[in-house]
Amino acid sequence: MPSPVLKVILAQPRGFCAGVTRAIDIVEKALELYGPPIYVRHEIVHNKRVVESLKAKGVIFVEELEEIPQGEVTIFSAHGVAATVEEEAARRGLPVIDATCPLVTKVHNEGGRYASKGAHVVLIGHAGHPEVEGTMGRVPGGVHLVTRPKDVETLDIPEGAEVAYITQTTLSTDDTRAVIEALKTRFPQIMGPDVRDICYATQNRQMAVRKLAKISEIILVVGAKNSSNSNRLREIGLELGKPSYLLDDANGLDVSWLDGIMAVGVTAGASAPDELIDELIAKLETLRSIDLKILDGVEENVSFKMPEKFPDVARRKA
Repeated sequence: MPSPVLKVILAQPRGFCAGVTRAIDIVEKALELYGPPIYVRHEIVHNKRVVESLKAKGVIFVEELEEIPQGEVTIFSAHGVAATVEEEAARRGLPVIDATCPLVTKVHNEGGRYASKGAHVVLIGHAGHPEVEGTMGRVPGGVHLVTRPKDVETLDIPEGAEVAYITQTTLSTDDTRAVIEALKTRFPQIMGPDVRDICYATQNRQMAVRKLAKISEIILVVGAKNSSNSNRLREIGLELGKPSYLLDDANGLDVSWLDGIMAVGVTAGASAPDELIDELIAKLETLRSIDLKILDGVEENVSFKMPEKFPDVARRKA
């Protein structure tokens, strides 16, 4: 007896966001203008396929600026960098192109504005994430980092002091709600960004997974293990009672996950290219006959402008 048809439901939206698209386009443009090698501090975005593809074209990824030879074109990743990194690049005379996502830059600016008013700035985010490290190094006077509501209790901030909060862009309003409530309880006059200032891509993808969980038996999330927003999509599926798995690519699929399954939901983190989703669907088709459906959802039409000017350096593409 043939295996029953597998219903495959694609989340909408899924995959690349505007900030990721812009960052990759910046690297491609730099390759076109200057030729290889191009140096990028940190992974341009958290996705192995994207990184390996760019490496093949002559992009060299480093963790520290000291690894970059004098005078070589340098790109800051979409996650943003601390002011000290920018200052070091200037001291070394590195021609820099900043691919920081504009929404991350907006958080930097908000934090700076609050700090200029004398407020203690609290950042809601995950320690060690490159975006958080960059933001913490952008706010004059430093910031207090909190991740969970209980972290608010131990904040070393005097009662009655001016306080403001900002958030990591890969966290949605749902992710931060409990922490914000704890902050408002302890600091009733706390200032914070408008809800419209959150990352649209994070919120939209999480809303789509919640819809997906209602009509799927399991959820497959395509994304890197070090991608904060991809991990959160998997966590939401689990929170809603659906077995959910994070895959780098189609090779990460364990066919036993499909045993007895009639409907599988598929989504992807904001740094996962469409080709990875296409390859996963192609693999599913080798296992079962599939009925492919795209979930109704938000149609994103956001785009960010490229930098107006690229550095004028002597080395040009031959």
